[in-house]
Amino acid sequence: MLNKKLLKFALIIPALAGLCVMASVPNFSMQTDEKVLSDVKDEITIDKTVHDFGTVKEADGELNATFTITNKTKTPIVLTNVSASCGCTTPTWTKEPIAPGKTGTVAATYNPQGRQLGPFEKTITIFTSGTPERITAKIKGIAE
Repeated sequence: MLNKKLLKFALIIPALAGLCVMASVPNFSMQTDEKVLSDVKDEITIDKTVHDFGTVKEADGELNATFTITNKTKTPIVLTNVSASCGCTTPTWTKEPIAPGKTGTVAATYNPQGRQLGPFEKTITIFTSGTPERITAKIKGIAE
């Protein structure tokens, strides 16, 4: 009789422990959420995140880099603002909405004249109405 009670006890304790563990995992499911998978592909992309000018001469003047933004969403998006990390870099960008599957551009003009010679790296922050809401790009080089 004692052995039967021990056997029941030995089976019940692990079962209760398993239930407690399963109850502590919030909303775990083996099913795939299609929306989550589609959101990974449904975004705004940039053709490059860094433009390297290499070694440039200060006397050659302004340098220009262009970044291409692609709308891979199902709705039009807008580049709401673009800012540069310093006054020596001037951004311009596509102002009209970018349709699904289409591209827009962000141009960054850097003027090395009158700046400290040597390596430079400037950040351009692109704000969008889609996902991601913020994209960071950089221009860099060495001014002689």
